[in-house]
Amino acid sequence: SSQRRRSSARSSASRLEGDDAHPAFPYLFNNLAPDEARILRLLATDGPQAAVDVRTWRPLGIGSTVVAPGLTMIGQRAGCRALDRVPVYLSNLYRLGLIWFSRDPIDDLASYQVLEAQPEVLEALKRAGRGTTVRRSIRLTPFGEQFVAAVLAGEDEGARAASDGDS
Repeated sequence: SSQRRRSSARSSASRLEGDDAHPAFPYLFNNLAPDEARILRLLATDGPQAAVDVRTWRPLGIGSTVVAPGLTMIGQRAGCRALDRVPVYLSNLYRLGLIWFSRDPIDDLASYQVLEAQPEVLEALKRAGRGTTVRRSIRLTPFGEQFVAAVLAGEDEGARAASDGDS
């Protein structure tokens, strides 16, 4: 219900203003789009996510160019409402210092296999001619981990209070 969401938001906001919280946390919390919050929750609960760059293929990679950078399934996995805006959301979260785009892949090979079978990746590979993917990842920064921990702790408190009120 909207009352439960407001209670959870108030609880999260008050948690963000505690002695242990970074002074920027309330500002960040109040200026996140709902889909950005969904992305942060996914990264906090499921860990780093697979991303690929599609590049043209060249021997030894010399002279290869990026055809489609940072393709990912984060929007779908996070339940984002505006999937077309996910690249903008990721750029903003990076700008805020909450996530980073790592050159290191994640260990879960299956995540890349599913990602590389998506129409967007297959289309980019077709555009690249003889294309290849470079496996990368998107992760929370230490600052992002602290921020999400503070927000999720507030949500957990709000959810407990709401469920106590239901009994």
